[in-house]
Amino acid sequence: MTGPLPDLEPWRWLLAGLAALLIGFAKSGVPGAGILFVPLMVSVFGARLSVGATLPLLLLGDLLGVLIYRAHADVPTLRRLAPWVAGGLGLGAGVLWGLGRAPAGGAWLGPLIGAVILALLGLTLAQRRGWLTWRPQSAASVASVGLLTGLTTMVANAAGPVTGLYLSALGQSARTLVGTSAWLYLLINLGKGALLLLLSLDTSAPPLFTPDTLWANLILAPLVGLGALLGRAFLPRLREDTFTTLLLVLAGVAAVRLLFPG
Repeated sequence: MTGPLPDLEPWRWLLAGLAALLIGFAKSGVPGAGILFVPLMVSVFGARLSVGATLPLLLLGDLLGVLIYRAHADVPTLRRLAPWVAGGLGLGAGVLWGLGRAPAGGAWLGPLIGAVILALLGLTLAQRRGWLTWRPQSAASVASVGLLTGLTTMVANAAGPVTGLYLSALGQSARTLVGTSAWLYLLINLGKGALLLLLSLDTSAPPLFTPDTLWANLILAPLVGLGALLGRAFLPRLREDTFTTLLLVLAGVAAVRLLFPG
């Protein structure tokens, strides 16, 4: 990409626009839908640069989600997760720093995240069938989900299915789940932004932000707003059981996509 605007082929702009719509939709509609933007942004910007190129769009979507569902957050759950998520962000920053010095070192990361999501999906389905009891309120569950959320959002912007499955296991309503996710990810992405800026000071590693990606963010921002409006209109039309089923299906699709990135 060169010049004052990203020099992208039309099909790449189409993928980036679809990703921006999905980000807005996920922040105010079905959180699990957000994972679908990850492979789209990777196709446009590449794996590493997509992390930084996506962040401003995520922050905009978070702000819109909080404005729409600010009264529906589960504050006690946010407080329990927060310290563990912070630890996961720090761990993820360390992974990104290491991968920046080993260009081929991240090949295993997507499949690993996909495997973890499938494991969580299996736990959730087994719990709903009555085959086993997963205690999402337990200290071990809170710690593991918090750390995994921070790690996966830092290195791959792929934490949506993790928190979606967890909040669904808590039995939250659709509005509470979306509101809690919006507040959680606004705080997460603010912290992630600070860490990514610090990592960007290492000029020996490939960039995480460029002037062109920031221009692209400005161009794509209205589509995030449109996606948020569509999500807000879509959510009330979903029954609670349909919402949960859709969330689980999207998590499964995302996991398979991460396991087999080709």
